[in-house]
Amino acid sequence: MEWSTGLSGLAVGLLIAAVTAPVGVSGAVFLLPVQLSVLGVPSPAVTPTNLLFNVVAGPGALLRYRRTGLLYSPLTRSLIAGTLPGVAVGAVVRVFAVPGPAVFRLLVAALLMPLGLWLVTRTLRPARPDPPTEPSPRAITGLALVVGIVGGIYGIGGGSILGPVLVGRGMPVAQVAPAALASTFVTSLAGAAAFALLSLTGAGDATPHWYLGLACGLGGLIGGYLGAHLQPRLPETALRLLLGSLAAALGVVYAVQSLL
Repeated sequence: MEWSTGLSGLAVGLLIAAVTAPVGVSGAVFLLPVQLSVLGVPSPAVTPTNLLFNVVAGPGALLRYRRTGLLYSPLTRSLIAGTLPGVAVGAVVRVFAVPGPAVFRLLVAALLMPLGLWLVTRTLRPARPDPPTEPSPRAITGLALVVGIVGGIYGIGGGSILGPVLVGRGMPVAQVAPAALASTFVTSLAGAAAFALLSLTGAGDATPHWYLGLACGLGGLIGGYLGAHLQPRLPETALRLLLGSLAAALGVVYAVQSLL
């Protein structure tokens, strides 16, 4: 792989992580379409490559969030208890049941479009008169399990789904963001290991593109640190609208591509 591709991956990883880290998202959910369409990473190798990005990029934002003391909170433990086994199941499904690029793009579209529209709607809708009720630890773990399976298939740690859902249910961003990123980091480690083992079975190209994954991850490491550092200074409403609009737009693009 040419050095220019690695440099592009570093720049893209830095930019995405800087924008997404303030709301508890690693950025892998937005990096995946870039890998498929721009950087030319094939499916299913794109999934473990995305998980490798999370592993390398995660400590950047976590280092900044560590000072809040929320990385080891009960919320973090509940999320990891669900996403950790879920991502292993998702990895198996990804390699053996969803190998084709057309099917994978439909899956991407089905995830990104409703998530993006939901983010925009939740941001624009006036606050409810009654305070929302926070979900129970059991409900959080159950949700995290489902998200972990999706994350294992999609190549994301799950924070891009868990974060918006939990915040929408009444949890503050300052509490959710560190927990979601910590969960993403741990489950990405497990997911990357699962794909490494599955690659030994010869079931498709389940080996990550190490050079590109490391290059994107290095950019994400820097961008995540910067994004987490800037969180108190960024307008949260505008950032949520940006993330929601981008997710919905990417979903539409991949829905159209899968039908061509």
